[in-house]
Amino acid sequence: MRVALVSQRVDILAERGERRDALDQRLLDWVASHELLPVPVPNRLERLDELWTQLTPAAVVLSGGNDLAEYGGDAPERDAVERALLARALTERVPLFALCRGAQLLLDAFGNRLERVAGHVGTRHRLAIEGGEFEVNSFHQWGCRSLVAPLEVLARSEDGVIEAFFHQQLPLLGVMWHPEREAPFTELDSLLLNRCLNKE
Repeated sequence: MRVALVSQRVDILAERGERRDALDQRLLDWVASHELLPVPVPNRLERLDELWTQLTPAAVVLSGGNDLAEYGGDAPERDAVERALLARALTERVPLFALCRGAQLLLDAFGNRLERVAGHVGTRHRLAIEGGEFEVNSFHQWGCRSLVAPLEVLARSEDGVIEAFFHQQLPLLGVMWHPEREAPFTELDSLLLNRCLNKE
């Protein structure tokens, strides 16, 4: 089975003096449902090169959780690891699928300034995407309303916030929702991941 490296959120337990890497188990299940072996990536930049070399990933998934440090978040080590994952994926043309915070990191990395968006936490949106209308969950407070090339809009919410986008030449795709929080997993999310993996 091919490996997919999956980035992790940072949970801070001040009372224990701990910074914990964490993932929703459902995200691992969602990745595995696409014939990929999900491997969580520790938020330790110095371990990334060896991990990549040893595992030779077929895909990278940037997960949700935590704001970017540049926008007030408190996990700069995660930003560094995800930016390094992005750089390696770009260099080696490894498909990269980003969701929610991961999509925000992609937007920022390609020169798109994020802005606070209202009404996007704990709700659902209807989107026109891939030739159909779909409803998606929403748990983000940062977004964009315009894009800098080479990123291109795939879908917007009714208030104009970009909800999905892709790279014009490379296998990179971002969505602002959480595929793992749908029960059962949706056909749309499988379609988009497979598109990113060049299976469709």
